[in-house]
Amino acid sequence: MKINGLMLGVLFACTAVAAAPPPAAAQTSPDQSLYKRLGGYDAIAAVTDDFIGRLATDPKLSKFFVGVSDNHKGRIRQLVVDQLCAATGGPCIYIGQDMKTAHKGMHISSDDWDAAVADLVATLKKFNVGQREQTELATALATLKNDIVENGP
Repeated sequence: MKINGLMLGVLFACTAVAAAPPPAAAQTSPDQSLYKRLGGYDAIAAVTDDFIGRLATDPKLSKFFVGVSDNHKGRIRQLVVDQLCAATGGPCIYIGQDMKTAHKGMHISSDDWDAAVADLVATLKKFNVGQREQTELATALATLKNDIVENGP
């Protein structure tokens, strides 16, 4: 079940935006949420699908997908979509675990983290996510790294 922690961790790290809203100057208009600026539910679902595909085929990260059923992958995918949707100001509710709990014992290294972030950046670029939104997500990622990466065996 290693897919749970790595996928959710990296994607959920993106969603810390909800805990630390972007500066007002970063938004197109005061009432437009990051959720809307990202394109809403369908766009978040498409980004999630692409990102999960990248993680599963990344030679550095595919080890986290070994032995995970398609059914479990589908559940994880929906949790990720719901987390991103909720955390960016959308109408969804996230019911998953916090990052520290989800990653305990997974031994995710700084190298694993960096590879997953590179995959996320590639996905965001593929979908032409604006630089402002990418910056907000990158800032959010940095705040959760200590809950996801474990030092030592």
